[in-house]
Order: sequence, then C-alpha cells, then structure tokens
Amino acid sequence: MKLETERGTISISPDVFTNITGAAATNCYGVKGMAVRSKTDGLVHLLRRESMAKGVKVFFNEDETVSIELHIIVDNGVNLTAVSRSIMSEVRYIVQKVTGITVKSVDVCIDSMVIG
Repeated sequence: MKLETERGTISISPDVFTNITGAAATNCYGVKGMAVRSKTDGLVHLLRRESMAKGVKVFFNEDETVSIELHIIVDNGVNLTAVSRSIMSEVRYIVQKVTGITVKSVDVCIDSMVIG
C-alpha cells in the first residue's frame, strides 16, 4: 500500500500488516494462537510466533483502506462472541494507530479450540 504525503511517498509492505495484526490478535485474552489449515490432511494447526502471519489475510481496497481476515485458535471455555469482538476492536485500533491506514473490516474465523 502506498501513501502520498506532502514530503513524499510511503510504501507499506503487506508483511507489516500481517505481523502487526498477528501480534495484536494473539495478545487478546482467550486466544491460543493463529491457525492454518493444512492442505495435505485438512487439519487445523497452531502456528508458532515466527510464522503466525500465515493465519492472517490482508486485502487492500480501492478506497485506500484494508480488510483483514484472521484465523485463530481459542482456549476452551471462553465466550467466543466476546473474544471475537475484543480481537476486532484491538486489531482495528492497533493497525490504524501504527500504520495510519483505515481498517474497513476485521473478520475473525475461529478454526479450533484447545481443550485442557
């Protein structure tokens, strides 16, 4: 994504958005980590910190906003609605604060729950 300012152009890599988003989401209460569905066996796997960007999809919209889709794994016994709302709010706030780009939407997909 490119931003035009009075001093020049700022180019922000998609990796920046995925790293910021992954960190913001995993810091929320009840989130065990980011998830990815394996193409070989179809199972959902918990991602390590260094590869959590695979659980985030960022879409750049024509109106210079971003839309974010997260795939997460949550702890057992948490209120899924409350956790999802918390993640949406936190991700939107952090991404807008750090990058200055408006977040149009944050979609949270709960792929699995860790029991125990």
